[in-house]
Amino acid sequence: MADPASRWRSGDRGSRWGPGNRGLAIWRAALFTGGDRGRRQGRPSPGLEGSMPNPVLALFPVPSPGRRRLARRAAGVCALATFLLGGLAAQAQVQPLVADLSKHLVAITTAFSGTDVLLFGATDGPGDVVMVVRGPRDSHVVRRKDKLGIIWANQESVVFDEVPTFYRVASNRPLESFTTPAVLSRHQIGTAYLALPVRDADFYDAPTRAVFRDAFLRLKRQQGLYGGMGEDSAAPGDDRIALLDNRLFRANLYFPANVPVGSYIVEVYLFRDGEVVSAEITPLVISKIGIGAEIFDFAKHRALAYGVAAVIVAIAAGWLAGVAFRKA
Repeated sequence: MADPASRWRSGDRGSRWGPGNRGLAIWRAALFTGGDRGRRQGRPSPGLEGSMPNPVLALFPVPSPGRRRLARRAAGVCALATFLLGGLAAQAQVQPLVADLSKHLVAITTAFSGTDVLLFGATDGPGDVVMVVRGPRDSHVVRRKDKLGIIWANQESVVFDEVPTFYRVASNRPLESFTTPAVLSRHQIGTAYLALPVRDADFYDAPTRAVFRDAFLRLKRQQGLYGGMGEDSAAPGDDRIALLDNRLFRANLYFPANVPVGSYIVEVYLFRDGEVVSAEITPLVISKIGIGAEIFDFAKHRALAYGVAAVIVAIAAGWLAGVAFRKA
């Protein structure tokens, strides 16, 4: 019979382990060379009964083939659900209406004589596009002159509170052709549906308020501050929005030289089947800049000092002109 020790010395790998290290050799065999099923379950190899269990695989067992297939299916279902939800979220983020202006600041200088601002945008399909420009709100007094003997004098007056100083409407076609007066009145689209609150309205009867309302709108149109959609306008044809392929649109906004300064709101509505389905609001600022702005602010906020300075400048200019002509 062969020497038992010779079995542990035969072979390169076996030569490392002596008879006293039999337990260590069995442990390494169970860890690295055990049966496939024993490794998966963290149990000793069938060929090494009674040896130590695999400590690494006991802590981190390898799932069985059935569990691995189930895990792969669950991962596939989760990936499909994530893809579908991402697609729905992307569709939900699509805006039916997108609009913007070529510039959001109109600077008024001493040489300002009016300007145009381009409105452009796109829709997600066919529809009617309406634009409404509303200027800063302020109070306006409308007076009616009556003849007193041989002269005309102001008699009755009406004050309109918090009304737009500038108002313009544009559309791709006449408003009444694709919507109803109720919808126009709800959104105050068009001067006929624009709310013009009257101060102390209880002191005036309905016919008087109607007469002064018509006079107010007429004066604003003459100044070029109100208009659009067939009404008197400062620039012919500026009340139309051009549509391209029922998706892209553009319009020119004209602001005259006497346009009031302040913050403006440009509203764009998308109509379908007579109702508003989407809307966009874009801000616009019209402001004076340069020496003209400084003089305007000084005259507005320090009226008394401005008046005194104007009188002094006028007297000085007259005196200098008189001296010059005397010498001539």
